[in-house]
Amino acid sequence: MRQNGISVVRTHKHKITTDSNHKFNIAPNLLKQNFAAYRANQKWVVDISYIWTREG
Repeated sequence: MRQNGISVVRTHKHKITTDSNHKFNIAPNLLKQNFAAYRANQKWVVDISYIWTREG
């Protein structure tokens, strides 16, 4: 990168959004990684990934 004059341009500083050291109640892990379901609507899961967009 140095030889070709390429450098990193950061647009904004990384913001930490997770606080693992808190006193809030944590929901129990009821599935315990067992995702097999024997009928429809028996188990539901969700992904709460954060994806940055221009709209915010």
